[in-house]
Amino acid sequence: MKCVNAKTGKIIASDLEMKASFLGRLIGLLGKKSLKEGQGIVLKPCSQIHTCFMRFNIDAVFISKDFKVLKIIKDMRSWHFSPIVLKSLYTLEVAAGAIKDLSEGDYIKFTD
Repeated sequence: MKCVNAKTGKIIASDLEMKASFLGRLIGLLGKKSLKEGQGIVLKPCSQIHTCFMRFNIDAVFISKDFKVLKIIKDMRSWHFSPIVLKSLYTLEVAAGAIKDLSEGDYIKFTD
């Protein structure tokens, strides 16, 4: 699955995995040593994340049900908790530094 900025058409991530089950969301990126360029996960539903036990920093994007970017957290370090983003349905997690040219208020598209 890909994630694209709907306004600019730029690819945000090209190799995403959807984590929609409780167990999938619970495990998330735990156990991974890093993410390659373009890799990441999408958690659904998800309005808050943590980076406990993570081995690398991430960028996180909280997205509403209509695919509006509600909040972006860049370079989130291990052992941190995000704020609760109440209207978030999806959360995109990618390697730190991967979120470029994306702003809160933009819209994104997920494609196969």
